[in-house]
Amino acid sequence: MPEDSNKFTILWKRRMSEIDRDAWDSLALPLKTPILEWEWLRLLEDSGSIVPERGWLPLHLTIWSGDRLAAAAPLYIRSHSMGDFVFDYMWADAAEQLGIEYYPKMIGMSPVTPVEGYRFLIAPEQDEQQLTAVMMKAIDTFCRRNKIASLSFHYVDPTWREQIETLGFTVWQHQSYLWTNPGLESFEGYLQLFNKNQRRNIRRERRQMVSQGIRIRPFRGDEIPEGFFPKMYAFYQRTNDQFGPWAAKYLTRDFFLGLTPAFRRRLLLLAAFTESDPAEPIGMSFLLIKGDRLWGRYWGSSGWYDSLHFNACYYSPIEWAIGNRIKSFDPGIGSTHKLRRGFRAVTNYSLHRLYDDRLRALMEMNIDRINRSEQQQVDELNRALPLIQ
Repeated sequence: MPEDSNKFTILWKRRMSEIDRDAWDSLALPLKTPILEWEWLRLLEDSGSIVPERGWLPLHLTIWSGDRLAAAAPLYIRSHSMGDFVFDYMWADAAEQLGIEYYPKMIGMSPVTPVEGYRFLIAPEQDEQQLTAVMMKAIDTFCRRNKIASLSFHYVDPTWREQIETLGFTVWQHQSYLWTNPGLESFEGYLQLFNKNQRRNIRRERRQMVSQGIRIRPFRGDEIPEGFFPKMYAFYQRTNDQFGPWAAKYLTRDFFLGLTPAFRRRLLLLAAFTESDPAEPIGMSFLLIKGDRLWGRYWGSSGWYDSLHFNACYYSPIEWAIGNRIKSFDPGIGSTHKLRRGFRAVTNYSLHRLYDDRLRALMEMNIDRINRSEQQQVDELNRALPLIQ
């Protein structure tokens, strides 16, 4: 239902498809991240990937000035924490021991996408501070009226974090990885950043593609064949099936098929072929592009091929990034093997507001110690980088 706040009208939307695409993207397209754009968020919902049956109830906040969208925030009511990638299970366990309800909770993020950049979307001609206050009041009011246990924003934009944390949020640090291009002209220049042993290891892993008769080719935007999208889903499914209960299989086949018409301009697929069948990929990595930034998201293959993962997910994207003047490459969260490919450990943040006084006090008492531990982990990981100092 609409709510009036001075000159603004507040409307909550149950689906992205209820919001005009051009109106939303007028706010989202100027951002550095692609994962808050209308098509990405809409497809997550309409493909059946992000739906209430899977623990995600979309509830997007829109702020209107007359008939013009002045601000918006993608928000979701959660009944569990799978796919948040903030791993707040310790707080859920503490709440259970205290007899406190931890769910439902409201989160702001691009679902199942642990990529930095979440923020409120605000039209440039608007007063950002004023709109932020209007939005926070609307969200807080909704949460308290509907007995939502907590409000959090995940993988937030660093500049936006500085603004929002002053509004009574607890800041929680997390660790990710990032490769930053120092202005390289070639892949050989990338190799020269490493110490002798790791340089030799990378050359050996690259040669494994040649010895197995494998070639990796990039396909961007309209270059991507239609048949690659169902193939990418099959690879994604196979990769997750290998991890059993620890898998992160959140996306449906319809999500991958739905990317073809409108969002492919943001896509880079690196496909691996054998000499015996140069038309049928044996493996593929799925990446997002916007401006001078690159994000690795999914990968898979039809079988085991020595060093294919390292080449398809790290070396070939880095080589492509160097050739296309990409400044940063986020390979995704996960294993420390990224360090050996030159990805530094970096810090990202989530912001939390717990509505139960007892649980909020517990978080505030412990968060400094937790954040120090997270920072120590980042520092220790970076000391292990095999780079020439």
